[in-house]
Amino acid sequence: MTFEIWIYYVLAVLVLTASPGPSSLLCMTKGVTAGWKTGAYTALGSLTAITSILTLSFTGLGVIIASSEMVFNLIKWVGAGYLIFLGIKSFTSKSTHFENPSPANSCPKHFTSHYMSGFIVGASNPKAIIFFTALFPQFINPSEALFFQYLVFAITFAVLELTWLLFYAYLGSKSSNWVFASGRAEMFNKLTGGVFIGAGTLLSTVNRN
Repeated sequence: MTFEIWIYYVLAVLVLTASPGPSSLLCMTKGVTAGWKTGAYTALGSLTAITSILTLSFTGLGVIIASSEMVFNLIKWVGAGYLIFLGIKSFTSKSTHFENPSPANSCPKHFTSHYMSGFIVGASNPKAIIFFTALFPQFINPSEALFFQYLVFAITFAVLELTWLLFYAYLGSKSSNWVFASGRAEMFNKLTGGVFIGAGTLLSTVNRN
């Protein structure tokens, strides 16, 4: 793999990872309501899922998934349903204020639940499968060692993706003081709930084309 090809790949992935999506919104929301550390665990869950999709796409399984109407729709509807569920849960919340995260919320079980939340959102986005399936053939050199190319692609993506997700979680945690002010929690819940419902609805309209 030449340095020039890698730069082109970095630019393509930078556009993908910098664009706000369900995972970045989830990380930001977790940062606001539960602190940066919780947002970071959510980011790791999302990164695990999307890196798994990257691996499947690289090995060719992504082509099978992307070309299967049933599997594609299953992933799509699971993702859309979960986002809408999060949106309804947030939109109907009766909370009028947030409290700073307590030490009780630092137990492994607490972080595991947020990790899984990030994983579900990251794994249930069929657009990622299509993107990686279409992306890799443009950069893979079949005459060179594929495993080395995979490592370069995966590490580059993981670094950029995690950086942006942690950035969104950090933004959320830094915004918490403003959100924690009396009366603003309800407005925040309505706003994020509406965005999650909108994202889920939009995801439900995605097709393989």
